[in-house]
Amino acid sequence: MEKLKRVYKDGTQYKYLLLSILMTGLAYGIYKGVIDNYLAEEVGLTQVGKGVSEFFRELPGLLLVFILALLYEFSAEKIYKIGAVIMVAGMTMQALIPPTAFLVILAMMIYSIGDHMQLGMKSAISLQYAREGKGGESLGYNNAVNHAGTLVGYLVIILVLSLIGKVTTYRPFLIASAVLMAAAMFLCFGLSSNTQTDKAKSRFYFKKKFYKFYMLEIFYGARKQVFFTFGPYVLILFYGASAVVISSLYAISAVACFFLAPKVGQLIDRVGYRIVMIMDTVILVAVCFFYGFAHHIFPMNVAFIVCCVNYLLDSVISMASMASSVYVRDISDSDEECRATISTGVSVNHLITILVALFGGWIWRTLGIETLFIISAVLGLCNSAYAATIKTGRGPMKKG
Repeated sequence: MEKLKRVYKDGTQYKYLLLSILMTGLAYGIYKGVIDNYLAEEVGLTQVGKGVSEFFRELPGLLLVFILALLYEFSAEKIYKIGAVIMVAGMTMQALIPPTAFLVILAMMIYSIGDHMQLGMKSAISLQYAREGKGGESLGYNNAVNHAGTLVGYLVIILVLSLIGKVTTYRPFLIASAVLMAAAMFLCFGLSSNTQTDKAKSRFYFKKKFYKFYMLEIFYGARKQVFFTFGPYVLILFYGASAVVISSLYAISAVACFFLAPKVGQLIDRVGYRIVMIMDTVILVAVCFFYGFAHHIFPMNVAFIVCCVNYLLDSVISMASMASSVYVRDISDSDEECRATISTGVSVNHLITILVALFGGWIWRTLGIETLFIISAVLGLCNSAYAATIKTGRGPMKKG
């Protein structure tokens, strides 16, 4: 507690902020731990159906800039609270509706709107509450608390399902997640300050010198979405993975990323963002190859293990995406330009991810998982080809 007092200003409601983030993370961990199995086993979503669900789940990320523009007069706390209410509405709907595809996807989209609204506001509020020179540490606490809550959620799924064995319905977990999300919402209401939002997040910012960054975001978003959407679904539909296995992979991935993220950041500083972007693809090609062709090379039980390991590897190498943000910082003329460009990059990323989600399921069903992951590898190679053309050095923000 004393450490927190040294980071946050006196009189701020940082405790409510951190507790709401913790409860949201816990609710999401439980939800995420079962949702893919729920969609496959109870809702009966096929590969194409899964792609459609991801299209609508990611759509709010693309529309976020317009949503924030409508709420430009609202403080970060008010937007954060509105996001919490919408998340609870979506999660409660998910817990109570019958498992029909249309209603389930609608509930996912509603939840996603609130989730995306809260995303940037957490950082804005945390930075405002932080003492001078403690902004980075306050954001670190945000991420640590969120990861801790999510990890506990995964562990709850692993423990409960290991004890009770096979389940006939995942509804109790969805109800538990909705209750925890409601608790997070009430904690949000304890935030009474009026933090101004970053106006750079409510508009698009395009400039010619950033076109390589936008292209990198397109290639990275496309290849990321293949694994995010279809990686777990391949394990469930093709190999019959249970919710315990999926939650275990999420938990291991969360722990690995927690410890390795600083190391990846140090590697970017040491060897440069261009080298890291190129190295990332070398590993990615191997990951995609085994994910798509393991069942042709190994017995099914061995191929399943190989794909699980490769899923974890992809989670780790995905952290190399931090390199593109460092690249933007180096060529930006100001902090505001850097923030605006990265924010626009997120929208560009979402534009390609919703298209990949929509067509990826069709590619899997008609051409096979081999073709789907070959495409992912090719997109990774395109990412490296663009990264190789980047000139490294001291950009405008580095001068003086």
